[in-house]
Amino acid sequence: MTPRSVAFYTLGCKLNYSETSSIARLFEEKGYAAVKFEEGADIYVINTCSVTDFADKKCRRIVRQALKQNPSAFVVVIGCYAQLKPQEISNIEGVDLVLGAAEKFRILDYIDDLTKVSGKGMVQAGEVKEARDFVNAFSFGDRTRSFLKVQDGCDYKCTFCTIPLARGKSRSSTIEKVVADAHKIAEMGTKEIVLTGVNIGDFGNGTEVIEGVKPKKEALFIDLIKELDKVEGIERFRISSIEPNLLTNEIIEFVAQSDRFVPHFHIPLQSGNNKQLKAMRRRYQRELYADRVESIRQHMPHCCIGVDVIVGFPGETKEDFEETYRFINELDISYLHVFTYSERANTPAAEMGDIVPMHIRRERNKMLTILSEKKKRAFYNRFLGRRRDVLFEAHKQADLMTGFTDNYIKIEAPLEADKINTISTVQLMSINDHSFVDAIVMDIPEGIFDYV
Repeated sequence: MTPRSVAFYTLGCKLNYSETSSIARLFEEKGYAAVKFEEGADIYVINTCSVTDFADKKCRRIVRQALKQNPSAFVVVIGCYAQLKPQEISNIEGVDLVLGAAEKFRILDYIDDLTKVSGKGMVQAGEVKEARDFVNAFSFGDRTRSFLKVQDGCDYKCTFCTIPLARGKSRSSTIEKVVADAHKIAEMGTKEIVLTGVNIGDFGNGTEVIEGVKPKKEALFIDLIKELDKVEGIERFRISSIEPNLLTNEIIEFVAQSDRFVPHFHIPLQSGNNKQLKAMRRRYQRELYADRVESIRQHMPHCCIGVDVIVGFPGETKEDFEETYRFINELDISYLHVFTYSERANTPAAEMGDIVPMHIRRERNKMLTILSEKKKRAFYNRFLGRRRDVLFEAHKQADLMTGFTDNYIKIEAPLEADKINTISTVQLMSINDHSFVDAIVMDIPEGIFDYV
């Protein structure tokens, strides 16, 4: 009998990718054949995101693409958007099943056969408060890198954010389980692990109870990374994103002296204006953010620092934005992720006045996007002519290979097939038209010189 086939499509963050990969393994353990999206699967699982207001359009587009590949496919929609608007999704033509945050890891319990039944568009999405358990997950497939979930949910009440509504309260894995997963990933041949979650600096809050036994003490994120640093077989650990108020000097100092945790932090800022930060209900002011950047630079001058920022939040005046622009311009950071504010249902910000016109939001996004490119190029330029270690992976072009340095400089080099999924030393030459750095592979062992 030919095994039933399943294909996956993931929208959104690294956390979603880790969970999709773990759900895929559940199917494979039950004998399903995982195939590429375009191969015409019997079942399509679409893992959605709710960060932007384009979630509905994206979901509909992917459903149409799935049914184009196989008009009789059984389509399941899961993820944050599925939790927030299950009935809306169930009305999308072609959707057979919608699963919420507490139900998605029990997906196989809801799929009895592939026959289209009268329950077409059936919703299994309870209240988000039912999502109390932590479910371990990690991605696998790209052999060079794995996204390892260590935390889920969020207790913060940022006025613009729907994530607590979609994923529930903050909860964490245990150090023991995360370390065990890291060993599994190492056995698969993966060289780099990216730690991911909704608010990973909050690790330890809501830590899972194992067989009715609570942990002896509340573990903190610093305790987790200290234990992970001992895992043999993983050459790099990367912290995906961490709130500035949770990024302590102890964490910064530990990463600075670690052989495995790379010099790269991504730290959400959202606004460089304290008035806006207060309206957003962020848990810091810009002075603390500047202090975190300064501390990183003192300990790791070569560190890559990424920044999230939102433009066009309600009440953001021309003067407010200019203050944010000046603040970021003066910060010694490496790149920006710029988000245009969009109203999200059931959030306090959606009820605020002083709405910024959309054309102004877009203008501000463009200004900060240009600033980001200038920051990135300035950061890259600091290392031209110098040597760094790169984890190589396949490139879209057959004659090239690509990869990231430890401090997150993206490089391109002529293909050497035996270098894929290995770490080699390169000399950084020049910034090319794709905003990558052209590099030459050096015939010396990685890490034998002081390149700071």
